[in-house]
Amino acid sequence: MASLKSCLSVVAGMLLLSQTLVARAELPDFTPLVEQAAPAVVNISTRQKMPERLAGGPATMPDLEGLPPMFREFFERNMPQAPRSPGGRQREAQSLGSGFIISADGYVLTNNHVVADADEIIVRLSDRSELQAKLIGADPRTDVALLKVEGKSLPTVKLGKSEDLKVGAWVLAIGSPFGFDHSVTAGIVSAKGRSLPNESYVPFIQTDVAINPGNSGGPLFNLDGEVIGINSQIFTRSGGFMGLSFAIPIDVAMDVANQLKSDGKVNRGWLGVVIQEVNKDLAESFGLDKPAGALVAQIMEGGPAAKSGLQVGDVILSLNGQPIVMSADLPHLVGGMKPGAKASMDIVREGSRKTLQVTVGALPAEGEELTASGDSGAERSSNRLGVTVTELSAEDKKALDIKGGVVIKEVLEGPAALIGLRPGDVITHLNNQAIDSVAVFAKVAQALPKNRSVSMRVLREGRASFITFKLAE
Repeated sequence: MASLKSCLSVVAGMLLLSQTLVARAELPDFTPLVEQAAPAVVNISTRQKMPERLAGGPATMPDLEGLPPMFREFFERNMPQAPRSPGGRQREAQSLGSGFIISADGYVLTNNHVVADADEIIVRLSDRSELQAKLIGADPRTDVALLKVEGKSLPTVKLGKSEDLKVGAWVLAIGSPFGFDHSVTAGIVSAKGRSLPNESYVPFIQTDVAINPGNSGGPLFNLDGEVIGINSQIFTRSGGFMGLSFAIPIDVAMDVANQLKSDGKVNRGWLGVVIQEVNKDLAESFGLDKPAGALVAQIMEGGPAAKSGLQVGDVILSLNGQPIVMSADLPHLVGGMKPGAKASMDIVREGSRKTLQVTVGALPAEGEELTASGDSGAERSSNRLGVTVTELSAEDKKALDIKGGVVIKEVLEGPAALIGLRPGDVITHLNNQAIDSVAVFAKVAQALPKNRSVSMRVLREGRASFITFKLAE
């Protein structure tokens, strides 16, 4: 019996060792990739003349612990500075980032925020030689910048296709965190198509690759040694890496780079709508089987969506056959289209599915704004909702650029107070119906269903959104 136990113990040990060896064999060896790709990764520093009044003593990293979670550009543009100089003279600010060479004649990709407002850009190669770079163009909306250095037969990276990337795949980053050149970190793809606050045109790749200040603008590689993204942002409470990193897909970056190279600017598709997410309650109120699509909360007057017949309250489910699962999918798809392109939209309107044809417009330049409009209605006092409302004057309608609607005069106890309505809010739709008079509002409010999600479109300070509520028995 002792001999049998001893044999079983030996067998178990051999099995465990075998499993360990197999597991180790399955782990990737990154050394060939690094040897091949690292020479094309560069360090980027900038110099910027800054007025003396902005030049303080040595800067320190602020203690961000305890602040609410936030997305931030993790590359710190203003690194520690020298003491201010006497006599009101200017001094130089410096920053550090990363980039990579995409052509043998010296085109370099990096992040816009690495080189923004720089008076001089220096690219340091892997052999420690330094070249002065010219900014060919930059696109703040995607945070991509294209540089050019003078050189021949420079080492280049291989470009892959980010659309082929799969969640769970191994990826590797090379960059200069905190100025430590050619630091290598690895991890896996955590998610694709992530949308970040104030970033409407980039479906980010999320990874758990360790990224820190200085990695910004550097490449993200797959196991074939191909660049599939540009490391751009992190999610952090402390200012350092916390396991959530975000990269710009290389497909998006190269489209931007090619346009910057040929035209000096980027042209994007545009529908002219303000959209919002469809949650469970909104889905129920609009008769959808599940939360999906992009709910149209506002339409820009004279924009492509308005000309196509799209209406406030429509839920866009797909564009050219591409499903809109999250509302953020829509600007990603539209932004990637060329102005003038034709597109078909599958929508849900008042419980029925329809298909609309639209000619995609050109996204206005930053700072250019079009007025938003939408079908409107008027509201009225209703004890069921707990609001007192009045008609809008012609001047009010003109100022708000709407055709109708009622304004809340007083919020009483009831559903309206619970969902946060305020005096001055304008109600334009109730239970998927446009409100064009006080009488219509009273009629619709009186017929609201009980114990079912009801939608309401509210205009507050020029911004429209749909909210939901339920009336109890």
